[in-house]
Amino acid sequence: MKKILNHLFENKTFSREEAQKILTSISLGEFNTSQIAAFITAYGMRNITVEELQGFRDSMLDLCLKVDLSDYELVDLCGTGGDGKDTFNISTLASFIVAGAGHKVAKHGNYGVSSGCGSSNVMEYLGYTFTNDETILKRSLDEAGICFLHAPLFNPAMKTVAPIRKELGVKTFFNMLGPMVNPAQPKNQIVGVFSLELARLYAYLYQQTEKNYTIIHAVDGFDEVSLTCDFKTFSKKGEALNKITDLGFEEISEKEIQGGDTVESSAEIFTNILNGKGTDAQTNVVLCNAALAIQTIKQGNTFADCFYEAEESLMNKKALQSFTKLIAV
Repeated sequence: MKKILNHLFENKTFSREEAQKILTSISLGEFNTSQIAAFITAYGMRNITVEELQGFRDSMLDLCLKVDLSDYELVDLCGTGGDGKDTFNISTLASFIVAGAGHKVAKHGNYGVSSGCGSSNVMEYLGYTFTNDETILKRSLDEAGICFLHAPLFNPAMKTVAPIRKELGVKTFFNMLGPMVNPAQPKNQIVGVFSLELARLYAYLYQQTEKNYTIIHAVDGFDEVSLTCDFKTFSKKGEALNKITDLGFEEISEKEIQGGDTVESSAEIFTNILNGKGTDAQTNVVLCNAALAIQTIKQGNTFADCFYEAEESLMNKKALQSFTKLIAV
């Protein structure tokens, strides 16, 4: 680790192979907590390269617990987090709306580190029991249309660094990796990222895959469609700036979608929205993200068509039924 840290202190980058080896060593417990914390901190003071991101991803996927869900055409809605906005759990709620609309969702999630409440926090609080049992995951998909993949149960590196990340309390390169290392490797994916630079790195890597993908970055820093501003998307069709007025919405304030500071407040907003009792701002933000996920699957459909599909799922309580069934499984 001394050699690795000195390499960082000299502002040098790592090759893809070097990055893979470093993260594999961290995952296998070859470094102590102080060394890992030092690496994470020093690394966070510089920008990640494509080769490093590839190497870290390769390590995570090589070591992760594999699950075979290839019988399903899956979609994942997962953000990097780390945008510092403390919103409620938008992508998790959108996942249930997408599932309620009849699509199979493999939601990858984790506890919040730089935010008060991650997707795993709210799911656990609301009664979900994490599992990596393939049989249960398949039953969840069959009965609820969605399965939840709690990252530490599948990725040794996530489990090893979890207490260190919690103590540091800031975003790290692990935030950047989360969406890429879903063990189910879904064919369709909507990814929210906290910076435009990272969005372009993701786009470069994703265009080399067979995935249908939409990468989102709101111009004011949100890692999702926030309706507080226009947003950038990257897909197989290229890069685009999407104006919220063109989608038929008025700009809202950041305060209208906050609520992720505690698990309790996040859970209350979560259940309110699923029960059709969310505010217009909260509901529209969730529906927009769900609509983009549906459009990622149905490439030929308009945003308006996909929004209507998402709205029907929420208003007819199909999304709520999906959630209730998942908890029951």
